[in-house]
Amino acid sequence: MTVQRGSVGRTDFVERFGLWSDEQAEAAKRMTKTIDEHGLEIVRFVFPDQHGILRGKAILADSVGQALANGVTMTTTLLVKDTSHRTVFPVWTSGAGIDMEEMVGAGDFMLVADPATFKVLPWAPDTGWVLCDIYFQTGAPVPFATRNMMRTALSDLAGRGFDYVSGFECEFHVFRMDDPKMEPEHGTQPATPPDVSLLWHGFNYLTEIRQDEMEGPLALIRRTLVALDLPLRSVEVEFGPSQCEVTFHPGNGLQTPDMVVLFRSAVKQICRRNGYHATFMCKPALPNIFSSGWHLHQSLVSRENGANAFMPKTENEPLSTLGQHFLAGLIEHALPASAFSTPTINGYKRFRPHTLAPDRVAWGRDNKGTMLRVLGRPDDPASRIENRVGDPAANPYLYLTSQILCGLDGIDRKLTLPAATDTPYEADAPMLPASLIDSVAALKQSDFFRGELGDLVVDWFVTIKEAEIARFLSEVTDWEQREYFEIF
Repeated sequence: MTVQRGSVGRTDFVERFGLWSDEQAEAAKRMTKTIDEHGLEIVRFVFPDQHGILRGKAILADSVGQALANGVTMTTTLLVKDTSHRTVFPVWTSGAGIDMEEMVGAGDFMLVADPATFKVLPWAPDTGWVLCDIYFQTGAPVPFATRNMMRTALSDLAGRGFDYVSGFECEFHVFRMDDPKMEPEHGTQPATPPDVSLLWHGFNYLTEIRQDEMEGPLALIRRTLVALDLPLRSVEVEFGPSQCEVTFHPGNGLQTPDMVVLFRSAVKQICRRNGYHATFMCKPALPNIFSSGWHLHQSLVSRENGANAFMPKTENEPLSTLGQHFLAGLIEHALPASAFSTPTINGYKRFRPHTLAPDRVAWGRDNKGTMLRVLGRPDDPASRIENRVGDPAANPYLYLTSQILCGLDGIDRKLTLPAATDTPYEADAPMLPASLIDSVAALKQSDFFRGELGDLVVDWFVTIKEAEIARFLSEVTDWEQREYFEIF
């Protein structure tokens, strides 16, 4: 089917506001050619919302040309929903409860495709996929666009002569889907979770036997990720039952968060289509299940010569002077930044001592119990900082943006790095927030993040998370029932 440019409605939104680079314009030509060559029927135009969840519309192939030129309309309420998909701002009032007249009455914003991200989906017949940026109909960027927040941080970093390189290791669970819970009474908000069972037992960390046992579902995932041309490095069996981990080669700038949102969405879709349930929830409420984490590796490289700016000059240094300042910035702002790295109530149940997860704001050399594990040696171009605090469900744009901003503050202020620790669970260091309540409160009071992101963005994010917390606090938990129902 030939992609048509369309003859009705506006067809100049992108050109009128200059929203594409020359490279994106060329990528759009390649995209339309690929759609024709593959005979695609639809293309999913999607954007990452505040939670890092992909939302969008499927556009018929003969309308893709118009969608590329003019954008795709989406309702602004998608930008003010919590994780139950409830709208938490009063959009029918003046300023929509957030001092944004553009969002009053659930008006529309525009998805503008980034054609350089276009993929043909290997699991969905005749379907293409393209990641989008979001704008108001005036052509102004939406201030709550998390992809654009990171683009701004990268621009600030580039102005100092550096690029941001990051890689990630992500743990998650894959279960057998026993009952998807599709009776009408299960259609609650949020929906009743499915019944699942294990695909493999745990406690055989990295054994070949377990690796072979999990080959079936993980082969589906592996082949999908390779077909998507994602830089997959390894697929590994983790310690817990039905738990696994994938690692990816590092990427520059937006490459890593773009990869994360596609990876997570692809894994959930391919598993569901094949009778499995994949979850990036940190600690599912199932017997014997272990917490999952996201280990973020990061460094800066010189835009002038491509050299690793964190690489130390001597064995006595953990990192270069600049790298030490960056690390000190991560430590300085770790408490409010945890609202971005660990944005779910469930994620804080992972911060326990002697679990290979951190419980306080400390760093160490090649120490996997610390929050910040430093891997640096002279003449090692892979010198880097590994942040082990992340929740697999985190919005990758917000997480990485927070890292860049904190690190840059450390560089700009030449912050002094505190002493390293070899005893991460005994170190005299600030404890990580015990809950999302604590981390959101720290963010709400953070003059630093308010200065970097603006009051509008901080208050928007805090309000959404406070709504999530309020719903949690209003529920009677199993723990409360066991603790109080009989004794009192």
